[in-house]
Amino acid sequence: MENKENNNPQPGLMILSQYIKDMSIEIPLAPEIFKEISSAPDVKVDINMKHRHLEDGTYEVLLNTKLDATTNGKKLFIIELSYGSVSAINMPEDAIEPMLYIELPRLMFPFVRSIVANSLSAAGLPPIMISPIDFVALYQAKKAQKAETETKKKA
Repeated sequence: MENKENNNPQPGLMILSQYIKDMSIEIPLAPEIFKEISSAPDVKVDINMKHRHLEDGTYEVLLNTKLDATTNGKKLFIIELSYGSVSAINMPEDAIEPMLYIELPRLMFPFVRSIVANSLSAAGLPPIMISPIDFVALYQAKKAQKAETETKKKA
């Protein structure tokens, strides 16, 4: 990402690696629960992002996803996935946080969605496609919550 004319690095984002950092799937009532699946399960989805600075311009971003499903009032499955990426970010300081909380999760999400669907299918469950996530809204909510917490601390 270098400009050959003036040797100044060009602003940019480069994903260096993506990986499953941690994953678990639990079907506590198997195999009996399989007989009770007669309709789409009730699925609660929880997604959050974390990041940490590794070294100059390099960051790890984790997209942590948990699906908790019930059918006929009984626990069907719990799947937890921590999907990570290491990325090089060369941008002005004020642009880095939106990259970490919006753009990188947006790029990682299709992989998370696929891993969850394929894992559920491999576990003998109906595949569930997680609905698209509005990472801009999640980021704005996180910033609002942080501002509210700081306001309370000052009061």
